[in-house]
Amino acid sequence: MFKNQNAFTLIEMLIVLMIITVLIILIIPNITDKSKDVHSKGCEALVATVQAQVNAYQLDQGVLPSTLNSLVTEDYITSEQTTCQNGKTLTYNSSKGIVSIE
Repeated sequence: MFKNQNAFTLIEMLIVLMIITVLIILIIPNITDKSKDVHSKGCEALVATVQAQVNAYQLDQGVLPSTLNSLVTEDYITSEQTTCQNGKTLTYNSSKGIVSIE
């Protein structure tokens, strides 16, 4: 009545699940390390953007901005652009016109 059906045995299923588990254990730490890199590179990109806006302000106004808030009030940057996603605050040296990470 019953024909021999090809199917996975319980042992084969356990082996497949074990292999998948090992792969997940190896991959997850790499993903968390990459997210830290993304935040640091995002902050570097924000510094470059704000620095470009400092330069644009200087070209438009003829002087360097006194603070980063000057850029916010003149609509060169938004208030959110004064801090990075990782919580670090941007600092601005008004005498040199250089933006950096605190």
